[in-house]
Amino acid sequence: MSKSANKKADRIVRLFDRANIAARQDWEYINQKGFDFSNDNQLTEEEKQALENQGMPTFTINRIMPVVEMLNFYATANQPRWNAIGVGGSDSDVAAVFSDMADYIWYNSDGQTLFANAVNDSVTKSIGYLMVTVDKDADQGMGEVKIEQPDPFDVYVDPKARDILFRDAAYVMLRKLIPKNHLMKLYPTHSAKIKKAANRYGNEFKYTEKEIEGLRKDFHYKDIGEDGSIDPETAENDPLIEFFECYEREKTPLMNVFYRIPPDPAQIKEMQQQVQVKMMEMTAELEVQAKEKEQQLNQAVEAGQMIPERMVLEMEKFQKEAEAQMQQAQQQLMSELQAEATKTNNIIMSKKQFETLSEGEGGAEIMKNIIDVIAFYKTRIKVTCVAGDKLLYEYYLPEKVDQYPIIPFHYKWTGTPLPISAVSPLIGKQMEINKSHQIMVHNASLGSSLRWLHEEGSLDIDYWEQYASSPGALLPVRPGAQPPTPVQPAPLSNAFFSICQEGKADMEHLAGIYSSMQGDTKAQHETFRGMLAIDEYGTRRVKQWLKNALEPALKELGIIVMKMSQSVYSAQKKFQIVQPSAIQEGKTQEINIPIYNDMGEAISKSMDYTKAKFDVRIISGSTLPVNRWAYLDEMKELMKLGVVDDVAVLAETDLKNKMNIIKRKSIYSQMQGQLQSMESALKDKEGTIETLERQLVQAGIKGKVMQAEVEINKQKEQIKTDAKKEYLETEAKQKHARKVMDTEVDKAKGKISTAVDKEKVKLELGRQTLLNNLQNNSKDS
Repeated sequence: MSKSANKKADRIVRLFDRANIAARQDWEYINQKGFDFSNDNQLTEEEKQALENQGMPTFTINRIMPVVEMLNFYATANQPRWNAIGVGGSDSDVAAVFSDMADYIWYNSDGQTLFANAVNDSVTKSIGYLMVTVDKDADQGMGEVKIEQPDPFDVYVDPKARDILFRDAAYVMLRKLIPKNHLMKLYPTHSAKIKKAANRYGNEFKYTEKEIEGLRKDFHYKDIGEDGSIDPETAENDPLIEFFECYEREKTPLMNVFYRIPPDPAQIKEMQQQVQVKMMEMTAELEVQAKEKEQQLNQAVEAGQMIPERMVLEMEKFQKEAEAQMQQAQQQLMSELQAEATKTNNIIMSKKQFETLSEGEGGAEIMKNIIDVIAFYKTRIKVTCVAGDKLLYEYYLPEKVDQYPIIPFHYKWTGTPLPISAVSPLIGKQMEINKSHQIMVHNASLGSSLRWLHEEGSLDIDYWEQYASSPGALLPVRPGAQPPTPVQPAPLSNAFFSICQEGKADMEHLAGIYSSMQGDTKAQHETFRGMLAIDEYGTRRVKQWLKNALEPALKELGIIVMKMSQSVYSAQKKFQIVQPSAIQEGKTQEINIPIYNDMGEAISKSMDYTKAKFDVRIISGSTLPVNRWAYLDEMKELMKLGVVDDVAVLAETDLKNKMNIIKRKSIYSQMQGQLQSMESALKDKEGTIETLERQLVQAGIKGKVMQAEVEINKQKEQIKTDAKKEYLETEAKQKHARKVMDTEVDKAKGKISTAVDKEKVKLELGRQTLLNNLQNNSKDS
């Protein structure tokens, strides 16, 4: 290995030594002790031995574990959700996909379990971590973004970091103790370096105190497998080796170069042709102006206002100005067309690339087209991995990732990388409660089995030890000896009882987790609304922790996931989203969809996820639990007010086969079916009525016409036979017949219109009845 590689490995080891200072070791010891207390490992070997020597009980009453469990529940009751806001219109379309992308990554990584473990570390060890990484071998080598959960005691942060999320830290390091052969299997391409790596790992500080007689409660990896591990292939001892994974912020010098792209020869030729056309137009205009000028000067000479010599000078001056104007206009037109055809672009390159480009062959010509150069620095995250004293590899995270992918979840931030846990303030009270109960039980034990003072030799000790506590026992005393005197235990002060009760109340007050929050019926309110008020007020301290510690970290996690996924998922990808609700079906999303031209060539992308710009925000309170019965009762009230429908209420229940119930029993489904049947019946009735109206009108007209024709024919025949005799009489009869016919037609039309009006009234009444039924049904729902 080269000397530079050895120097890099030594530098990483020195960084670890700098981070692993005495304050860091003390912090780890204190928080490991709190972790042990929460897991009922509350007595050291010396304490247990001392209690047994005094005949006192060694039990403990763990009041910390329920506090830890309740804090974990409140912080992880629901899955965190993120919202993405796009910058532009197309970005908004792609931003809507991010929520599904985050759910996809969260589900693939088993994020809920990892988040629960990180929160548990935050409560018991003062800090937990989630880490965003890339599994390059997943998805058949295409890569997948994954979320991991490192142990908080494996993470070493720059001691000078002052940001709550360690964004200002010079480095963040992961240091693990891994069996050597196992590490070679994890990194097969670097197995040769790992095999040669020297191991400086020795006997480190043991964090967990062990009990006597082989009983152990080990909750730290430095106590478990401290002598190495067993290689499953050789069944021999596999020594542990240090593995460092260091993340550092580096400022990379970059150049933002703005340059112009001049037009090509074809464009220049076209521009010259355009200039020639405009110059010909300008020449013609100047010739006309010259003739007008000459005419004006001639008139001035003829009028005696100007001498001929002055005319000649003025004409020469005009010609010179015209020629200069022509040249200036030609240059201006050419420059304007070139400016329109010239494109301005910018490119980001490293400082070294810019210097090579400007100093290389043709650099002077390139520099002529450069408009402006802006130097700046971009933050990159460099990853260096070391095993023992050997450098394995180093690389940079994708350019978009400018923050550490290791996100801390504090419980109580102290302004340093060493926060405070929820368990640390409770350790003293827990020890007080344990001691009080031990003393009370010991005192009660002394009162039930008395001790005796006796003269030596006055009684049979073995007999007395066997039968002294037996009911009705006859205990012999040797003749002449004083009978033994019982030794009564000193009366115990009532303060011990109050200490126990006050200690429990103090622990609840310190932790912010009260008995009512854990289902204690004695401490709960009798009314339903009173219980809701207790639930609201009692969780405010937990909500403060979520708002100020967990939610900023979750937001940062969403931003890192967004940037990492934009760098990894650059090709077309289709992914399946699993919906947790029983009434929601899984859906499929697709990103980076190629768009092809007529030649079958990909020219652009639809839903281009890599280039979209959007901001990621955590939905506040998304991880908090919901009082289901109160929420369901609220949903019922909203349904009565018509704000939500029965589908929304059904979605919040635990009933099985919700989809089938919705299809069967939904009010809107029933109303929709009724409305469709009523609309079809109404259409049928309207069609029938219209048909009947037409038939009635047509039948009435035909009947009256036929009747009128018959009467007219009769009258004609009668007129023909009696034309001469009864002309006047026939004429009168014809008039009379016409009047009768008109009257009858009017009567027929009146009857028809009356029948039609009646049918219309019936139709309108039917419509009003249907509408009233629909409105009543909707109000009831």
